[in-house]
Amino acid sequence: MTSDAGFTSLCISARDGLRLHARDYGPLAAPALPVVCLPGFARTSADFHELALALSQDEAKPRRVLALDYRGRGLSGFDKDWKNYDIRIELDDLMQVLVAAGIEAAVFVGTSRGGLLTMALGAARPGTIAGVVLNDIGPIIDARGLLRVRGYVGKLPLPRSFAEGAEILKRLSDQQFPILGDAEWEIMARRTWTDRDGALKPDYDTNLMKVLEELDLEAPLPVLWSYFDGLRAVPILAIRGANSDMLADKTLAEMAERHPDCETFVAPGQGHAPMLGTKDMVRRIGKLIARAERKAF
Repeated sequence: MTSDAGFTSLCISARDGLRLHARDYGPLAAPALPVVCLPGFARTSADFHELALALSQDEAKPRRVLALDYRGRGLSGFDKDWKNYDIRIELDDLMQVLVAAGIEAAVFVGTSRGGLLTMALGAARPGTIAGVVLNDIGPIIDARGLLRVRGYVGKLPLPRSFAEGAEILKRLSDQQFPILGDAEWEIMARRTWTDRDGALKPDYDTNLMKVLEELDLEAPLPVLWSYFDGLRAVPILAIRGANSDMLADKTLAEMAERHPDCETFVAPGQGHAPMLGTKDMVRRIGKLIARAERKAF
């Protein structure tokens, strides 16, 4: 990748030698607090492109933004053992990337699995986190959402074009995202499948579905309030899609009650997980970053 797209590619080796990739936006030496973006389970760094451009090219205060591809997603290497698509290994990968990038403290923007990783990082390296955006994820995960995600990850039909891919996604998720138009569905398709090697294929290792198939959704899911409470010292913006089946209203309300500096926002017309590139979302995230910067400096 070239910087013509607004970013350069940062590639490093994980502890086990697997190649890890991240998009690196903005000035490396900016005095502003950097931002690290962590995508959803089968998503990639591309989901944050508009947000990363807005933050890294802000005229008043340009800042560095790093957006990760987890192992098995995007331009990172695919693992020969699908059991390594484990949040503990991905946490170690994240810490390796932060060291390689020279990032000691940052605001973390975590969508879905990215929010879980952020909470885990808060327990492992609390000093790394200066502020948090949790995008449609919280300490209690709704099993309905996991069941829906398990129904399509690695199982979608292969489209012949991105336009056909947009139609597939629209049929699948129109009820969750009635606010999206054709252009947004096409962007979503281009971030779900890739044509880097010719014919369209998913932009992730389809073995990810095995991770989801191993989940026993009849058993109670872990409750992560202790991890969330570990973020008490930093400001949080908790976002919920109005149609989300992953983060319940009740959980969002409790997050605001338990945390001394947790702002909440419900994104109308969106489900799991809201898109973060709109002007309104960029403004809200910018306000959270400013709160974190005042506290950090």
